[in-house]
Amino acid sequence: MHSAAPPPPARNPADPGDSRALKGKRGVQRVVNALRYSIDGLLAAWAGEDAFRQEILLAVVLIPSALVLPVGLVERLLLIGSVVMVLIVELLNTAVEAAIDRHSFEINPLAKRAKDMGSAAVLLALLLAMGTWIAIVWARFG
Repeated sequence: MHSAAPPPPARNPADPGDSRALKGKRGVQRVVNALRYSIDGLLAAWAGEDAFRQEILLAVVLIPSALVLPVGLVERLLLIGSVVMVLIVELLNTAVEAAIDRHSFEINPLAKRAKDMGSAAVLLALLLAMGTWIAIVWARFG
């Protein structure tokens, strides 16, 4: 019979190395913290993920293009939204990969499945964006 693993040692929540020190903020300070964490996440993705940088460069071309194309409001929102969706899914995929790699670099079938599913989600988001752009541009100019 296996005994349960002992609980981790108690840490002081005021310790800056303990994430519990970051919890419980309210009001404007919570919003400021959330914005800072979001910017940190975007900067980390830019610094560490080639795919994210490539998708940002694609967004830098496509989003301004969507703003100047002679299309309706709903079409413009679909064009821009499909590009932003790619960035969102890429960030989530990167977060999954980071969490798995933080746990272990060991090749594990469950870790592989999670990473492959994240990659598939990015592929589907890219196909959605591509299909949206082709359909709208074809309908308007084809």
